[in-house]
Amino acid sequence: MIMRIFQVTTHPGKEHQFSKFFHETAIPLMLNTPGLISVFPGAPRKESPCEFCMVMIWKDLHSLKSFVGEDYESAHILPEEAELVKARTIKHYDLVETG
Repeated sequence: MIMRIFQVTTHPGKEHQFSKFFHETAIPLMLNTPGLISVFPGAPRKESPCEFCMVMIWKDLHSLKSFVGEDYESAHILPEEAELVKARTIKHYDLVETG
């Protein structure tokens, strides 16, 4: 399984708009994606009000590529969020099972 950690920093003042997109579009989209085993959305904290993240556990690389394409190592965003996002990062790890 693959752990995919997607982090977004919004432009200052765009936090509320991005939060609405995150809760109404991004999270529901991910919850209905084939091959995605689980998703853990992360909302900003007081000390980092512009930062959002999503930790996803994918069944395998094939499932991940089916969703994002061959360029799975890039942090893709939807067109409607582009004007809200200042920076984005993506990291992948092999999931370590603990029990």
